[in-house]
Amino acid sequence: MRDDDLYAEGPAGCGEGEPDATPRPQTLLLTFFGGHVLGRDVRVATASVLDVLRRVGVSEHATRSTLSRMARRGLLHRTRRGRSVYLGLTPRSREILRDGEHRIWRIGAVNARWDGTWTLLGFSLPESWQRQRHVLRSRLLWAGFGALQGGLWIAPSAVDVCALLDGLEAAEHVKVFRARALPPTNVAELVRDAWDLTAVAARYDRFLRRWDASSPPGVADDSLARQLLLETEWLQVIRQDPRLPREHLPADWPAERAQRLFRRLHAELDPAARAIAAEVLDTIAEEEPRAATATH
Repeated sequence: MRDDDLYAEGPAGCGEGEPDATPRPQTLLLTFFGGHVLGRDVRVATASVLDVLRRVGVSEHATRSTLSRMARRGLLHRTRRGRSVYLGLTPRSREILRDGEHRIWRIGAVNARWDGTWTLLGFSLPESWQRQRHVLRSRLLWAGFGALQGGLWIAPSAVDVCALLDGLEAAEHVKVFRARALPPTNVAELVRDAWDLTAVAARYDRFLRRWDASSPPGVADDSLARQLLLETEWLQVIRQDPRLPREHLPADWPAERAQRLFRRLHAELDPAARAIAAEVLDTIAEEEPRAATATH
């Protein structure tokens, strides 16, 4: 994942809205494209996307504006067929969506197989490099780093730092090490200093309160809409979680409980959501992007 604009919008890359608030249109659109376009080699009609976002309460104007902005940023490309415009993924958006897919379905909400290795990253940037410092810190938060002290950051796993720093001028000022904590280091205290465990747990608790109900407030009685909101909100939560080792988390840590709820609800909604999507989505086969893109 290397998209500075998305990093700048928060660790989720899609905004930092709380799970009990309506996610932003771009957040919902990325979830939609990840679930119904990624890996299918298709493009989807703009009219279909408008229909899906309308189901979760997003206006046509907001959806069109967001789609246009995503196209300008290289996240979508357009193809006109007759009077219809179809939207396809780009290499950049595929990378973003695969990252989300990996976080949701492959690595889990808790680091249960930690080998004791920490990634340490230190940097010292000129005072005038405010933009570079902001982007670097955003990328570090995205990758699960916590600020230990001064310009020293730490992550509870091996991190592909070369990919993380790709394209950054600040990369020349960064030093990276792999390490293990040795006595007299108090690892529990280190974790509390580097990460706000209370805030991370609170996000999981809000997700549980909102979705562990027969009818979550503000959610339409539509399986496609429910699943889209559920997955979007879950991704917002886990992308702001550094996945700390289980042995260094409180005994009542809510992440695994929330993950079980998410996966159960997603599976329950999936058949009906897929049926609705098959009915309402107008798609065409993917093809190589043309030099000129269509407009709305």
